[in-house]
Amino acid sequence: MSTVLDIINTRSSIRKYSSRPVEEEICRTLIEAGLKAPTAANKQEIHISVATADNPVQEEIQKELNPDASVNFYYNAPLIFYLSGRDDFKWSAVDAGIAVENIHLAAADLGLGSVILGCMERILNGEKKAYFDEKLSIPEGYSFLVAIAAGYPDTAKEPHTYDFDRNVSILK
Repeated sequence: MSTVLDIINTRSSIRKYSSRPVEEEICRTLIEAGLKAPTAANKQEIHISVATADNPVQEEIQKELNPDASVNFYYNAPLIFYLSGRDDFKWSAVDAGIAVENIHLAAADLGLGSVILGCMERILNGEKKAYFDEKLSIPEGYSFLVAIAAGYPDTAKEPHTYDFDRNVSILK
């Protein structure tokens, strides 16, 4: 098992996956990693809906996002985790961000690739919100916040670089 800092320093967002399915035990481990994320006031309000690539809702969302199907929004990953949060709790978006990062880091530790996705927000929270809430089993009073696609990578990618001096201000 890697250390968290090793994973942070070597991980990257993966946008190409093999057709190998993710084992049920690994999927459950990823879900638990998301659920173990800290939440504001310990509300534990984040809900996770998991869909496989062959779930019909994936194609429906895809058609809404990109009718000509020129781009696959989840990059053909075998698993997609949809995180939603309570509408009446102002910290749900932050909590979902923490949970999705836990899933992202756990996936890397388990030899999977992943990419965090927000592109379907306008579809899942738009005029067909009630329809997609039902299809994704998003609880009443909750809204989609962020998703993450995961699977066995079919590509290698270097971690991104950054400019420390441009991105950081150290106050004295």
